[in-house]
Amino acid sequence: MQRGSAMPDFFKVVTPEQVFDFLSGFSRMPAESVVLEQALGRVLAEDAVCAEDMPPAARSTMDGFAVRAADTFGASDAVPALLAVRGRVLMGETPDFEVAKGCAADISTGGFLPRGADAVVMVEYTARISDDEIEVTRPVTAGENVLLRAGDVAAGETVLRRGQRLRPQDIGMLAALGAARITAHKRPVAAVISTGDEIVPVTETPAPGKIRDTNTYGVSALIEAAGAVPQPYGIVKDEASLLRDTLAAALDTADLVVISGGSSVGERDHMLGVVSSFGDSEIFAHGVAISPGKPALFARIGNKPVVGLPGHPVSALIVAQVFLSPFLKFLEGEPLSRRPAGQCVRATLATPVHSPHGREDFVRVKLEGRSAVPVFGKSGMLSTLVKADGFFVIPMHSEGVPDGETVEVFLF
Repeated sequence: MQRGSAMPDFFKVVTPEQVFDFLSGFSRMPAESVVLEQALGRVLAEDAVCAEDMPPAARSTMDGFAVRAADTFGASDAVPALLAVRGRVLMGETPDFEVAKGCAADISTGGFLPRGADAVVMVEYTARISDDEIEVTRPVTAGENVLLRAGDVAAGETVLRRGQRLRPQDIGMLAALGAARITAHKRPVAAVISTGDEIVPVTETPAPGKIRDTNTYGVSALIEAAGAVPQPYGIVKDEASLLRDTLAAALDTADLVVISGGSSVGERDHMLGVVSSFGDSEIFAHGVAISPGKPALFARIGNKPVVGLPGHPVSALIVAQVFLSPFLKFLEGEPLSRRPAGQCVRATLATPVHSPHGREDFVRVKLEGRSAVPVFGKSGMLSTLVKADGFFVIPMHSEGVPDGETVEVFLF
């Protein structure tokens, strides 16, 4: 670990677990009040507690007739129970009448049960004899087809926990609770800086030796998918003074900074020296025992994280999915996941894959049914990411995975 100083050489390579240890030391984003309409995908900063019983009284879960269950005992097609219809439950109103012994009341799904009723007979098991009489051909037990008071949520019950990312069904529950606003962690703003003399805007046709700016767009999209706010700073040429000025500006406006390129060992790779030039900087790692993505940098300047991604788009996006995406979700209020982002599925490896001892390998695969077929290619081939559905991890102390082995595939 190095604090603000002259540019050093490559540091001792750290493990992925050590990187997560470092990232866990940062503070989550502060809380803010958010209107419910804009709360989807936000992470709760405090528990959501129900203030009232839901429902406030027993409700029907079926269309049919509210009855006393005892009046239907023994009912069958051959010997139906005969009940007098003594009212209709109107939706949105509390019934002001009672279902007496031997009686029933018309009720729709969601209607509140009248006094005296303790069950609902589905309309399919009834037959109208007249306007005010029905036959019941199937018995019901007390509570059948009824959602009792507080049967959904009870007053004082914690419905959603702090640290939970809100899904559409959670938004619906909060609306049912009457929560017009929620308290959520702020979305972190992540500045994105793409460096390199060889980088040109996407609108230009690259001259020989030049490439379009892939990382600004790919990394920004990943940041947005993780729930954070990307703040692109464009392309910065390989000049230490330009990078330092851009980094200083980004630190003023963003909660963290992501720089791609300029992190390898080389005469014109300035990232390490520029980050070290800030007096309150701390460089935790300049190299991680992974492939692809070894020349990644993890640092802080003041209390703000700085993540340096390799310039190769494939390496940059893999490192971002493995470390940056879980870290952003942590800043947003979730627990820190020490696994790559993305849904995980299990598949059978179609062909053996070898790996050097002492590093984690992220092997891209295409899913064909229940088989994981490796997608091989040179490190800079972006098409391997497009063709692949995800990747699996070969552990650091393994020398490969044989065919037929079950692997966990992290989907892109």
